[in-house]
Amino acid sequence: MNYIKDLLVELGVSTNLSVYLASIAIVIIAGIVSIAANFITKKVVLRIVSHYIRNNRYRWDNYLLDRKVFHKLSHIVPAIILYYFSFSFSAYHSLILKGITIYLIIVVLLVLDAFLNAVNDIYRTYDISRSRPIKGYVQVVKIFLFIIGGILAISNLIGESPVILISGIGALSAVMLLIFKDSLLGLVAGIQLSTNDMVQVGDWIEMPKYGADGDIIDISLHTVKVQNFDKTITTIPSYALISDSFKNWRGMQDAGGRRIKRAVYIDMNSIGFCTPEMIGKFKKIHLLSEYILDKEKEIMHYNLENEIDPTVSVNGRAMTNIGVFRAYVERYVEQHPKIHKGMTRIVRQLAPAENGLPLEIYAFTNDINWAVYEGVQSDIFDHILAVAPEFGLHVFQNPSGQDFKSLPKVGAY
Repeated sequence: MNYIKDLLVELGVSTNLSVYLASIAIVIIAGIVSIAANFITKKVVLRIVSHYIRNNRYRWDNYLLDRKVFHKLSHIVPAIILYYFSFSFSAYHSLILKGITIYLIIVVLLVLDAFLNAVNDIYRTYDISRSRPIKGYVQVVKIFLFIIGGILAISNLIGESPVILISGIGALSAVMLLIFKDSLLGLVAGIQLSTNDMVQVGDWIEMPKYGADGDIIDISLHTVKVQNFDKTITTIPSYALISDSFKNWRGMQDAGGRRIKRAVYIDMNSIGFCTPEMIGKFKKIHLLSEYILDKEKEIMHYNLENEIDPTVSVNGRAMTNIGVFRAYVERYVEQHPKIHKGMTRIVRQLAPAENGLPLEIYAFTNDINWAVYEGVQSDIFDHILAVAPEFGLHVFQNPSGQDFKSLPKVGAY
């Protein structure tokens, strides 16, 4: 700066004016040098670094590049240049240093923020990230860093030690707890969710209170995002998964079987004993032929052993159409190629009600895909509904308009 001032004085400029002109020149030169250094750093140095990162055999450094860690780090170069130029302004040197320090604090915070995002991205490439996400912890670290950065910036402005400000925070602890209440609750919830392995990214959960029924796509410090099956997004507070109940379908997904639990309602007026003609027809059904022969022998042996008169149907034991039908459905479900053979398979009668006798099928498909599951379930009940009349049974349904229309008309009086 003195060189420029002396040069201007030699050119005939007054001393006072030369000081101002020299200061302006230094500012312009500092700005040009800073812009040029920043341009060279980004257009030359960063391109070389990016080329090396993209073409090496490691993949983790690509995430640092994608999160622009090196781009944000390049903003330190202008600060260094301005620092050296600040000695030219002795009167304003301390003020300029404060500005540069605050600028560097902001740059470092941005770099650390990008770096932590990259760390989370790298961690998510591992399978453990599904059961042990660290996004919530990363956000806690960010909050801590920004608080420390803010304290350092304020202490730099007021010229006091950061320790004094930190000691003053104790008096504001109640206010801080109120401000960061959601963050603290989220942190506690995140630890509990992770420790107890309650939810993972990709889990299908149901939480009717919040209208959530779908897959978890993100777990953060404050919220859990659920993409519902209608493609809407439901955001649930993390702490709600601890304080409220929800259903996690991961067990079903891990087991590899999806439950079918549905009943067909049989009209009880159609239930009765099997006639010899019906038994003869049932013997021709492949799934029932062996069952009918064994059952006939069992019933005949019982009736002979107990000297029962079989001419009266209520005496002794006899086959019923509902019993044979249940046996048929059991065998049909067992031999179905889409039913899981290693899980529970039951065909049972429930308590009769005003809608008839419920015959419930309880089984698991061997494919948990929703579309496949619905197709298998529909296929089974299509067959059951269609085959019931072959056993002399009628499926119950409330009368419809067509039923009333088919009633014989009564003449008017």
